[in-house]
Amino acid sequence: MANLFAQFAVSTVMVLVCVAIHGLGLFSLSRVMRTEAALERLRHIRPLSPRGAGFTLVIVLAMFMLHGLEIWGFALVYWALGAVEGLEGALYFSTISYSTVGYNDTHIVPAWRLMGAFESILGVFLLGWSTAFFFRMLGRIEAH
Repeated sequence: MANLFAQFAVSTVMVLVCVAIHGLGLFSLSRVMRTEAALERLRHIRPLSPRGAGFTLVIVLAMFMLHGLEIWGFALVYWALGAVEGLEGALYFSTISYSTVGYNDTHIVPAWRLMGAFESILGVFLLGWSTAFFFRMLGRIEAH
């Protein structure tokens, strides 16, 4: 029972940290894009122009970096706890959990497998949040 509480506690901390990272990252990206969108409006640059394509690329790469930070965060925790053998194994398990591919939980020790489920649920939310953000930003760029 004590391990169950430890899993919940560590998972909850990781969820809070990842949501904070994601929120701050998207907020920062939004501020940058609002400034860029104003410049684009003034210059009458089309969304399919090289500059419009550059905006799209920046959004995609920035969101990919955010998800990467979150995946690496979980991987480092798995590794530090000894929940998954080796850093590469921890990164692999974290990636398949976060992306909800989740082949199986044989990569993680049973005492910490609930944490992988938490990461999967978090991944669904954060990937959905990023998708909504991405389309909203593209809509702003295309509207101008």
